[in-house]
Amino acid sequence: MKSTIDLPDDLSRRVDLIAQRTNLTRSRIVEDALAYGRSLAWQEQWAAGVKAGLDDADQGNFASEEEIAAVLNRYNQA
Repeated sequence: MKSTIDLPDDLSRRVDLIAQRTNLTRSRIVEDALAYGRSLAWQEQWAAGVKAGLDDADQGNFASEEEIAAVLNRYNQA
């Protein structure tokens, strides 16, 4: 079932920005917020984190083999 809701302008702009940054539809963003508790603030932070990670990768900044091993070893001890 499809529903239509009216959002205040500020929320609508935030949903539009998240949609642009993530290539998700407005409906999916609102669905994630309502069904999974992924608030707009959480989704904005997630999109910013992904962008930062991609920017780092584009600059050639990757974890070293030692850093990866340290993380894996920390979880293997559990």
